[in-house]
Amino acid sequence: MFGGVRTRVLVSFLALLLVSTAASVFVLREVLLSRIGDQVQRELSRDVENLEDVSALGQPQNGQPFTGVGQLLDSYMSRTAAPSDGALVTFVDGQPQEVKVANPGQETLGEAFLDYATVSEPTSGERDTPFGQARFVAIPVTVGDGSGVLLAASLTAAERDQVESAVRIAIGVSIVVLLLASLFIWLAAGRAIAPLNALSRTARTISETDLSGRIPVRGSDEIAELGRTFNSMLDRLETAFAEQKDFLSDVSHELRTPITVIRGHLETLGDSPAEREEAIVVIQDELDRMSRYVDELLVLARAPRPDFLRAGPIDLDLFTHELFAKAQSLGERDWRLDGTGVGIVAADQQRLTQAVMNLAENAVHHTGEGDSIWIGSSLVGERARLWVRDEGPGVEPEDRERIFERYERGGADAEITDGSGLGLSIVAAIAEAHGGQVELDTRPGVGATFTLVLPASEPPAT
Repeated sequence: MFGGVRTRVLVSFLALLLVSTAASVFVLREVLLSRIGDQVQRELSRDVENLEDVSALGQPQNGQPFTGVGQLLDSYMSRTAAPSDGALVTFVDGQPQEVKVANPGQETLGEAFLDYATVSEPTSGERDTPFGQARFVAIPVTVGDGSGVLLAASLTAAERDQVESAVRIAIGVSIVVLLLASLFIWLAAGRAIAPLNALSRTARTISETDLSGRIPVRGSDEIAELGRTFNSMLDRLETAFAEQKDFLSDVSHELRTPITVIRGHLETLGDSPAEREEAIVVIQDELDRMSRYVDELLVLARAPRPDFLRAGPIDLDLFTHELFAKAQSLGERDWRLDGTGVGIVAADQQRLTQAVMNLAENAVHHTGEGDSIWIGSSLVGERARLWVRDEGPGVEPEDRERIFERYERGGADAEITDGSGLGLSIVAAIAEAHGGQVELDTRPGVGATFTLVLPASEPPAT
């Protein structure tokens, strides 16, 4: 396909170049011929203008004025040479009087101009003769009652041959230029559409299981921009497919167990009301757990989307008090307010509430009844911080990064079965969507502090 584009570019260029070259050669030929004609015209005009000088000198014998047209024209012919490759012709009373030629054998050249023997005003132009095309000038001559015509003519075949030779040279040079230009355009077109060929090859290699192919991009022109746009589209598609794959994997991984439990209880469901009530409680619990899985997985799947956040102004002091009040319902703990920041933060209040509640719930899981849990906030410069601190067992150094991955728990948390293992993943996703991060300050056996660090201004568009 792109070979066809390359060929069409070359053909279009050649057509344009051929038309412009042909027009240039034609104009060149006409200009040269016109200049040659003008030059011959000037030479012939000078020849006939010499007649005035001859008339002013008078008769050669005594210098007396000429008494007749024939006498004047004879004197002129005796004193003037014929034009180069041409002839001087005189007419008296409409009849040929004398012909003087530059080249022997052209004595009959004057016969081609018999119809100019009686012109009454200066005349010039071109005429075809037996010896080729000729340029001529004819002027009327009057002496007393007599009248005549002096005509100077010059054949232009030699000059035309020179022009045609120059035109042929120009055509030859133009053909060479066309060939070189065609080669250059062919190579340049190939180089220009190379990214399109790469795009086509990359598109053919892309499959549902392999979206890693990318187009090598060089330069900053429109085609390079197309390549970058295509690569960006592939990045988005690869991310979307990966998220879809992870989502399906997560769903199948997490829902398999509760579905198995529900199916087992339904298959062994007895007839007694007590057995039915017990099975219903277990099934309801598993369905609630499945619903929570789905909700949390949907949050993680939507996190990269542009509409994941709905940012607005948040009064950090008031917001921290609201979070503190909500967290107290999560468990019987010694809840403490660890200071509040003062100022306005641009963020999604619902998502931040979800993140902090996940951290608070995580702290409840790792502490016992009566243990202290602190919730606080601060606003310093362009950074807002929200944290949850507990007195739990802390996090082992080797688990610091792993606990933010899906379904991962730290060593002290490995035996806990209540929960999906997605809470900290959701916290990290919400922080990243705001353009921030989650910081962990912990020492094993002392406790842990999870801090959401966010920009105070509008979160970046995703």
